[in-house]
Amino acid sequence: MEIEVTTTYLEMLSRDAFIAKPPPGDDVEVKKVEIPTPVINHFFFVNVGRPWRWFSRLSWALEDWKNLVEKESISTWIGYMAGSPFGYIEFDQQGERVEIAFFGLLPQYIGMKLGGFLLSEAIRLAWSLGPKRVWVHTCTLDHEHALNNYLARGFSIYKEETVTEQIPDDDDPIWSTPNFFNSLSVEYESLRR
Repeated sequence: MEIEVTTTYLEMLSRDAFIAKPPPGDDVEVKKVEIPTPVINHFFFVNVGRPWRWFSRLSWALEDWKNLVEKESISTWIGYMAGSPFGYIEFDQQGERVEIAFFGLLPQYIGMKLGGFLLSEAIRLAWSLGPKRVWVHTCTLDHEHALNNYLARGFSIYKEETVTEQIPDDDDPIWSTPNFFNSLSVEYESLRR
């Protein structure tokens, strides 16, 4: 289906602009995925992104995901509440710039005051990488509070653009990422040999 999408690009040029939101409880933490694991990034991309129509990586095979997570510039962090994963952050460090490339909550955790905290952790962690600029983008397909969350944490808008995008229909098989699961089956078969 064709849909008009407005993308808003935001940046933070100084750590001093950062306005943190505390965790909603003592049992909340964020940990780095120390061993790059493609199925983890695939899981979060599909399950966090599905309600917001993230489709850019739906056609990827296992090899594409391996190539992504093995890049030195990419790091992944997972938010946990009471030991259960609730969301993730994927950074892409580009020299003196860090992009919060993907960020979000699993659907069942939306509305539990975790989004502001996870974004705060994303910003804190991004600045710990030593950049001069932290940036992120959101669009009109995202959660209705996403843009306000970025602004409340201290980001400033630096660009907006509206384009018509071709997004898979809700019943399109691509949402089940068949290329990934077909290539994963081949990988698992090779383990049994």
